[in-house]
Amino acid sequence: MEWAKARPSARFDLAGSNMQACRIDEIPGVREAIGFEGNNENGYPPLIESIASHYRVDTAQVTTAQGASGANFLACAALLEPGDEVLVETPGYDPLLGAPRLLGARVNQFIRDFNEGFALDPDRVQRALTPRTKLIIITNPHNPSGVLADPDALESIGRLARAHGAHVLLDEVYLDVAQAAASRPPVQADPTFAFRSDVFVCTNSLTKSYGLSGLRCGWILSSGDVAERIRRTRDVVDGTGSILAERLAVAAFRHLDRLLHRAISLLDTNRPIVRSWLESRNDLAWAPSAGTVVFPRLRRVNDASAFAERLMNERDTAVVPGRFFQAPPHVRIGFGGPTETVRAGLRAIAETLDQI
Repeated sequence: MEWAKARPSARFDLAGSNMQACRIDEIPGVREAIGFEGNNENGYPPLIESIASHYRVDTAQVTTAQGASGANFLACAALLEPGDEVLVETPGYDPLLGAPRLLGARVNQFIRDFNEGFALDPDRVQRALTPRTKLIIITNPHNPSGVLADPDALESIGRLARAHGAHVLLDEVYLDVAQAAASRPPVQADPTFAFRSDVFVCTNSLTKSYGLSGLRCGWILSSGDVAERIRRTRDVVDGTGSILAERLAVAAFRHLDRLLHRAISLLDTNRPIVRSWLESRNDLAWAPSAGTVVFPRLRRVNDASAFAERLMNERDTAVVPGRFFQAPPHVRIGFGGPTETVRAGLRAIAETLDQI
């Protein structure tokens, strides 16, 4: 996160994983929604109701947070005590290791193997569990690869967690757009794993699928008991969210179909470009992505950090070095932005690879 916040801006920025940012005039009713009045002591009620309706859960199962990162932290803080152990996937998103450590928990990891397409393997999870494991943390789609998890594998991991008296924290921040874009024609899929079992604690936000990162509107779906623990945890973290952001988020929820269509249209254009480019490169190995990012491995290097730095310095193009996901030979490339930026960034990457 320090690297992401401090890195210089790039003309061709493929380091981000968000959808292209929405303009205020793309969401009808937003200007009218701007206001500072309303009670959001435990979340703005119209927002809680909008989230519950969208995911077909009870309002008592919904808690709000400052983005998905805030949601993940609150869930960890509510479920962990110092000395507990947490099991986190690798390669993985670095803040999902940092939050448990900050709370005094010990972090262990299980492998999502590149040679297996980053598939989620319940046997690896089972072997890594200990009697002190209280939380298993998984991203779906996987960050950084964008690979969707097999629902049967998630079900198996849920059963393992229940047998160990643990929970599964499932970060679903890319799931909405990944499922919608992966289905042709669209198929009604489960919008969240939260109602599969009360062992799952699922987080999400309006950021990655909808292009609304500036709102910092996140949420957690869980059992009612866990939701109450999260609400009491939030009392000592930030108390409440921004009423302005939560009112605007309600306006966004009224138009989620429109925002999702916008995201899918962009990915339908960009994904074939990225796939064709990857297929043309014999110096990269990669796993197909259902999300807004892809995580190719450079065949010729053991650590892609110098490559990423050279790409930035010489061609004003940004990608994320794989070392930040515990996979140094890889880079993460985002393709949820403007098509022109994606095309130009891929050309710059190709030209730099050709010089190695």
